[in-house]
Amino acid sequence: MLVRDAMSTVVLTIGPAHTLRQAATLMSTRRVGAAVVLDPDGTGIGILTERDILDSLGLGQDPDSEHAHSHTTTDVVFAAPSWTLEDAAHAMTRGGFRHLIVLERDEPIGIVSVRDIIRCWAPVRRQAARHTPA
Repeated sequence: MLVRDAMSTVVLTIGPAHTLRQAATLMSTRRVGAAVVLDPDGTGIGILTERDILDSLGLGQDPDSEHAHSHTTTDVVFAAPSWTLEDAAHAMTRGGFRHLIVLERDEPIGIVSVRDIIRCWAPVRRQAARHTPA
């Protein structure tokens, strides 16, 4: 199975000036664990994850005054829609992260998460287990 088959195509995007509270509210409302941060005047495409927000809160920072740009990961590993889910899982494991922004022609077209990969693999694994001789 390919990344294009598992990725979410409706991606939450925010700007670098969003506060962490605004980002967290949007992420919670959309029930997603990451937002793509688009900064056309700065670093380009980045990602803000729930872990980034939790790290900031753990440091005692104010979510109403901290902005996404200060917590955005810009050293991002991007996936191609033609990658296999195994390729994506290996990239996530090597990098220690749970989300990959999917790019096509340098434009974000989706995001794939560990949850997406598990959702796709789980039916395959269950079916294989049922057909395994005892």
